[in-house]
Amino acid sequence: MYKVNNIGYHKAINLLHEVASPNGFLASAENTTNYKRVWARDGVICGLAALASGDEQLISTFKSTLDTLAKNQHPIGTIPSNVLVVDGESTVSYGGLAGRVDAVTWFIIGVCQYAYYKCDASFVTQYHSEIEKGFGLLDAWEFNSKHLLYVPLSGNWADEYITDGYVLYDQLLRIWALKSYNYFVKSEAITEKIKAVTAQIQINFTPDTKGERYHERAYNEVEFKDFMPCSFSPSGYKNQFDAFANSLVLLLNIGSVAFQNKILNYADTLASETKLGLLPAFWPPVFETDEHWNLLKNNCKYEFRNFPYEFHNGGSWPMVNGFYGLALFSKGEKKKATIILEKINEANAKQDFSFYENFNTQTTEPNGVSLCAWSAAATVLVHQSLHHNFKILV
Repeated sequence: MYKVNNIGYHKAINLLHEVASPNGFLASAENTTNYKRVWARDGVICGLAALASGDEQLISTFKSTLDTLAKNQHPIGTIPSNVLVVDGESTVSYGGLAGRVDAVTWFIIGVCQYAYYKCDASFVTQYHSEIEKGFGLLDAWEFNSKHLLYVPLSGNWADEYITDGYVLYDQLLRIWALKSYNYFVKSEAITEKIKAVTAQIQINFTPDTKGERYHERAYNEVEFKDFMPCSFSPSGYKNQFDAFANSLVLLLNIGSVAFQNKILNYADTLASETKLGLLPAFWPPVFETDEHWNLLKNNCKYEFRNFPYEFHNGGSWPMVNGFYGLALFSKGEKKKATIILEKINEANAKQDFSFYENFNTQTTEPNGVSLCAWSAAATVLVHQSLHHNFKILV
């Protein structure tokens, strides 16, 4: 039987209640201005945890999160990166140094997951206009109408990292959003789009595949490893392991069984070799002597945080490992998912359950904001999957 850590679970639930505001989930209970906002990706990830928990108060906060995001959608279709609501007045951000592509996909995923949980297709219908506008914007962001999104540097959750161009994570979120929506609308056009995007991922992100590639010369020069590279652009491939993206590859069942097994083996080995027992967000770190150091060093709005082994640059995030745990569970690897959950709980419990944003993978010291809501969400999602067979719509 699998070990149950009810203390870690209940502490996580308590934190989600603490960040539940009338307008949706806040990113953190810490009094840090930028985190006292309703964020698209953080809010939806916390919302998925709310659904997993079955806690009606948290589920209601998830609905409020989606309402807040929808009300503040830009006329062209952009979903806010975050919204600050004070005395009924909203201050909206669509991104910092660049717009956030993943806010659109997370919003669509969130609406559909809520409707799926509630068995209420009318909830999707309620947001039909916002969803369609969002998908239209994603089509425009292909730029060349070849089925892959082109994402600016700083254009998603890894907003101070080096990924840009055809970023694997964003392509996968789009597939997840399309699949989630198509569960309700059952459109042949969407079915064909899912096939087209999936095919382009396999052609451009996996070795030894046939088809017309975006960048044949760069593809032929890259040394593929036992996972899909994090991104490529006109300047070539960036070949770091993206734990979040490759977890989504497994969850969405993309690529051959043999290649998915390679990802599983690589991730299992990497996690087991770290002191925290968790996957770093991106691996290996970028060092000062590396080609992309200047790109990393200059991509920060306030202060530089991506020192090697920290934040996106090789730091370990409970939230990311939550999705890895879901991926393991989806592949029937319950024992390994249990180990990851234990490691997430151990990290979240540091400094009297401070639920830090991320940790230095080399030293295990905490980084970033404490009382981080999506760190708590990671525990809830994996715990409920293992012990109550919770399943998200994929």
